[in-house]
Amino acid sequence: MIQSMLILLRLPMAVCAWAIFVIHLIAGDSRTNVVICIADDISWDDIGCYGSPCARTPRIDALASKGYKFTEAYLTASSCSPSRSSIITSRYPHNLGPASELHQPIAENIPWLPSVLQEYGYYTAIIGKNHMTRQNSRVGSETWDRIDHGKTADNDGAESKWAQAIRERPKDKPFFFWFAAVDAHREWEADKQWIGSKYGPKHRPSDMNVPPFLVDDAATRQDLASYHNEISRFDYFVGEVVDALAAEGVLDNTLILVLADNGRPFPRAKTRLHDSGMKTPLIAHWPLGIAKPGAASASLISSIDIAPTILDIAKIESPAAFQGISFQSILHDPKKEIRRYAFSEHNWHDYEAHGRSIRSDGWLYVRNARPAFPWQGPADSVRSPAHASLLAARDANRLTAAQADVFLAPRPTEELYYTPDDPNQLRNLAEDPEHAATKMKLATLLDQWNEETGDSIPDSLTPDAFDRESGTSLNGAKRNSDRGEFPGKPRNAATINAPGPR
Repeated sequence: MIQSMLILLRLPMAVCAWAIFVIHLIAGDSRTNVVICIADDISWDDIGCYGSPCARTPRIDALASKGYKFTEAYLTASSCSPSRSSIITSRYPHNLGPASELHQPIAENIPWLPSVLQEYGYYTAIIGKNHMTRQNSRVGSETWDRIDHGKTADNDGAESKWAQAIRERPKDKPFFFWFAAVDAHREWEADKQWIGSKYGPKHRPSDMNVPPFLVDDAATRQDLASYHNEISRFDYFVGEVVDALAAEGVLDNTLILVLADNGRPFPRAKTRLHDSGMKTPLIAHWPLGIAKPGAASASLISSIDIAPTILDIAKIESPAAFQGISFQSILHDPKKEIRRYAFSEHNWHDYEAHGRSIRSDGWLYVRNARPAFPWQGPADSVRSPAHASLLAARDANRLTAAQADVFLAPRPTEELYYTPDDPNQLRNLAEDPEHAATKMKLATLLDQWNEETGDSIPDSLTPDAFDRESGTSLNGAKRNSDRGEFPGKPRNAATINAPGPR
């Protein structure tokens, strides 16, 4: 085996990948399997093990109790397809080409995690929401061995076929499954498809914990209860995945990651750069690879670190295009740290926008290049009962300061928060002289990241496609011909691999 590996060092990369695959087959393939269960629109603090007083997530909580719970994990975008595209490529949204904006494709030159795994003999499958496309190409067999939208007659959450896919996989290959739920995306299909024998009783509006930036009334509580029903359904099928892996005898050698693509689809959450939109639950379960089961790690993690970690565990070198860092060392020691800074961005998602942020040592610094516009949330959130309650309170002059932030315009060009003392980021310290040095440091680091990664602020960004008050379509910018210039295009950022400060 050692002599075979020495020979590989002199082979071209493609031949090397195939040769490693053959050697694994001869030696008996015991490489680690990977399953990602990614939820749609679930905030980090709406999972039981993260302290939610009303969530019912026993299977996810059980994974955390036997694995790791990351308490400082952040997405690069609080927007569905840019966030998922960023995870699958280990690149910031503006380094993806058009995919920095919602529903747009990833530049064709960029490698994807499943494609790399395929080269080394992994079986790859995406079951559920497929929200990632490649420019000038159909994403199919060149990336995934199996593609299935996952929906069944009794489940629009796209989760029903997850366990089946595990049972039907090739048994002679390690596997990578991307299990992508539609839960908890509006319009609350779980309410209509509820199976009490599986999911338990529906959540009661009276039990809901109402965030301070929402109105505490009957409509909002029902809205939140329906949202939590979707979370409980997602949890049930995560449990089915665990049970299927155990039944197949591969649970111990499988890394399971549970996370979300962005925050809850409510005002002041989804699409926001604040924690309610950008912070994600991240649970890792891997009996053969986690050193201290049940631990919580406060190490700073960016979602672009997921793909390099998986390749590191698979003993595969990451492509030069990957901008993240492996956190496998943290799985061996929860106190290890791999990065000092985590960057996020907010680009077009139904509405014109350009925001950037940096997190470090408990601080969040936000810069807004379109301060004239409110950050009211995406169109589906604007059409929600919770938003309607906010509108009614606004018109009656009954908004609290936290609630008024949903409609604030113009917004500050800079925001600064110390999250340990202000977990909802309601006290902007950007103009406080006591914190001027901290703001300057973070602003300078953000400038450096902008420059090194090729970020830009186009003069003509994609305009609003929906009304900001009602969420109704404007029948305009949704068509590609009406799109503006996406961030990073002037500097051809899709060809830049520099990660910026880390």
